[in-house]
Amino acid sequence: MIAAYAALAASMAMVGANVVILKILAEHLPIFVILFLRSGLAAVLIAPFARVRRLPPRRVLGNLMLQAAFGTLAYNILLLAGLQRTGAVQAGLVLATLPSVIALGAAIGLGERLMPRQWLAVGLAALGIAALAHGGGGFSLTGDGLVFGAVCGEAVYALLARRAAGSLPIMQATFWMQAASAVLCLPIALGQFPEARLTFAVVGLLVVHSLTASLLALLLWYHGMKTVKAGVAGAFTALLPATATLAGVAVLGEAFTGSDAVGLAVLLASILLIVLPDRAPPFEVQRRLRPWSR
Repeated sequence: MIAAYAALAASMAMVGANVVILKILAEHLPIFVILFLRSGLAAVLIAPFARVRRLPPRRVLGNLMLQAAFGTLAYNILLLAGLQRTGAVQAGLVLATLPSVIALGAAIGLGERLMPRQWLAVGLAALGIAALAHGGGGFSLTGDGLVFGAVCGEAVYALLARRAAGSLPIMQATFWMQAASAVLCLPIALGQFPEARLTFAVVGLLVVHSLTASLLALLLWYHGMKTVKAGVAGAFTALLPATATLAGVAVLGEAFTGSDAVGLAVLLASILLIVLPDRAPPFEVQRRLRPWSR
């Protein structure tokens, strides 16, 4: 169990640290060049594990294309654009609203019923963002608004993934999403390549970004999920904003103000409210619900 917890923690820490990596890359490369190179490299790296032999069914492929459009393109384009206008600390804190946005989207789009504590989490997420805006501390309405748009794109991706869960093995689904993202980015990326400042350091950072964000984080997360319950695993998402915040301070030397601390505390509380597992029913009820269990 400790190994599973370590895998989940490492996965979320990688995703959080990549907020800082993306900010550095955005200072040297145009957005679509980053996305094309990242997605293309990720597809090449994932291909041997995916064992793709033919195209998926049309309905599944259409859903994967939508996932790529929202979860890869919209999320990364808006996040990169936001990181060009706001700090990594602020971006990491805004990203902490993701679990609440997904829960709200599930209630509106999928008709799922939210419990009172989940509605409280949504309210806390809004309160956390308000604390960041009120305190100044590097807050940028445009930049943080773009990052929140990225959160919404990732939330749509998560809801689409929930709808299509089990249609394909995870590695095949990931391969097709990354390949589709590279193809969609290519036309614009070709026009932006002359603006790219490719150096050995930038290329190395891009490779690290693709390896960690698109491959290792994914493998570690699903390795942990084989053992850990979803409700418990969800608590590890709190490491994403925490890591992004710490990395922004340690690597980029960004300020961490009192309002940032308040916002982070409130946002982490909202995450915990979202991911806390429901209270288990009595033993007799469990037996009635699962008569085949021993």
